[in-house]
Amino acid sequence: MTERFTGTVREFIAENFLFRADADISNSQSLLDTGVIDSTGVLELIAFLESTYGITVADEEIIPENLDSVDNMTRYLANKLPVAA
Repeated sequence: MTERFTGTVREFIAENFLFRADADISNSQSLLDTGVIDSTGVLELIAFLESTYGITVADEEIIPENLDSVDNMTRYLANKLPVAA
């Protein structure tokens, strides 16, 4: 299931922040440090995660450890979804 998260998140980032589906980003790359997303982008990303996966991202969960890279988001989703189900 984590592969599905990875693919979906990568596709969203590529199409919405890199503006092409075939953009090359590393799963471990910091999206904030490299300027791929900014604070507004984080809000867009949260809205995407909430609508796509039917979860609520709590304020205290909006931290780099959860949202700064594709790998971090994949782990976050894998941990969050059993609770949301």
